[in-house]
Amino acid sequence: MKVVFDRKLLCSVFPPLMCAVSNKSTLPALEGVLIEAYDDNYCILTTYDTDKGIRLRIDARVFASGHYIVNAQRFFQVARAMDGDEIELTIDSKLTAKILSGRSSHKMPALEGDDFPSLPEIAHEKGFVIGQTLLKKMISQVSHAMGVDDTRPVLNGCYMKVEDKTITLVSCDSFSLAKRVAKTEIQNKNSDNSPLDFSFIVPVRTVNELIKLLSDDEEEYAEIYMTKKNIVFILGGITFFSRLIDGEYIDYNRIIIKNHKITAILNHDEFISALERAALVTEEKVAGSVRSPVKLEFSGEVLKIMASSSTGSTYDEILIKHEGEDILIGFNNRFLMNNVRACGGERIKLSLSSPLTSMNIEPEENPEDGEELFMLLPIRMKE
Repeated sequence: MKVVFDRKLLCSVFPPLMCAVSNKSTLPALEGVLIEAYDDNYCILTTYDTDKGIRLRIDARVFASGHYIVNAQRFFQVARAMDGDEIELTIDSKLTAKILSGRSSHKMPALEGDDFPSLPEIAHEKGFVIGQTLLKKMISQVSHAMGVDDTRPVLNGCYMKVEDKTITLVSCDSFSLAKRVAKTEIQNKNSDNSPLDFSFIVPVRTVNELIKLLSDDEEEYAEIYMTKKNIVFILGGITFFSRLIDGEYIDYNRIIIKNHKITAILNHDEFISALERAALVTEEKVAGSVRSPVKLEFSGEVLKIMASSSTGSTYDEILIKHEGEDILIGFNNRFLMNNVRACGGERIKLSLSSPLTSMNIEPEENPEDGEELFMLLPIRMKE
């Protein structure tokens, strides 16, 4: 196989490819990139760690076609370190890959392309198209609440539900729940023209990589297709595919308390600033100490934000619009900040009932295109 790449173009496509390269596998093929060179002067580059994968096309001058595997990390490092405008890759019958650029050359071992793991067969029969910007924003609002290594596998990811003109994203771990609903134009790509009615759970690692691949350009769209076990995201020239989490998601609407007795409306940015100051105390790492909570005291038209540890204390006040009894409640400050940051709007509403029940965080007025709701469990404070 002999191929000549534009060096800058080759280097530009490697960051997304690296997200599906295994770094803990005993199989060398999983640490590699499969390069398939075709006589029509293009290559297909693929990485796959058996859970998720990336395939993309890149233009190149192909002098001898073939398909081989080279170590992805090393190939990327070599290509980036070269100073020529082009990269010439030659792989001979002895499985030696020679990389030339300008006056520099580098050799590394290669593997036969047939050693690459079999990719899942994805039939493009059921799917939809949605704006990348909206999907990226929605994922960014719920991703903080996804479980990681939770004993309940369905919580280790993001639940997505798609209906005619509505998409719902939910994530939940042992402390937080995040729900984002948007009403938007969703193009039906079902081959049988059946109504859109999907629900699936995307693994946490796939979600974390997907948000990096999604564009901020409002003109860009994502084509999303699914089977029983896998999901495919077509993002311009990139095809990103992943397995899905099998199982029934929790009944999240049932665990959200909707009739809280106490509400407070306050400025979003003022609250975040106060919590960031409290973090100077709550995030202080002192040997043998337990991370201290942030305490919220709703007293009349004032919210008092307090935290103390062996290294010091902090105190803030924010004016609020308060209905219901006065209350003192404590939270893990990092979790609280994550939920408040995810909540949109200039002013937010906090709804709660007691120091031991969850608190809802939502915009004072929900967005026109749907709903935002974040729920957080409190910490039992010492007397």
